[in-house]
Amino acid sequence: MAGEEPEKHLEDCSVSNALGTWVFSVGGALLAIPVGIRRKSLAPLVFFGTTGTMLDIILGISQCEREHAERQMKLLEAQNVATEASLVQSGKDYQIINRVSCCFFG
Repeated sequence: MAGEEPEKHLEDCSVSNALGTWVFSVGGALLAIPVGIRRKSLAPLVFFGTTGTMLDIILGISQCEREHAERQMKLLEAQNVATEASLVQSGKDYQIINRVSCCFFG
């Protein structure tokens, strides 16, 4: 259909969101460089770099799960609306059949 975006699977979304974020990774490295120079050690770079990367991955995956849950809720709402419309239509059909049968057989 013309206005819809292609369906994204949860795995595709997780990978793209996890790899698409870089803010905390860069922030951790920028924080670790002066601290590492002052302490003359690479430990701050390892700590802040890995912590920033993990935060980026976790936030990307949680955003993806949130988008997936919203998409599932929209699908469920659409399904409920279709079911209610079907029930209303079948109820109207039943009333029409009762009226017609009442007139002919009543």
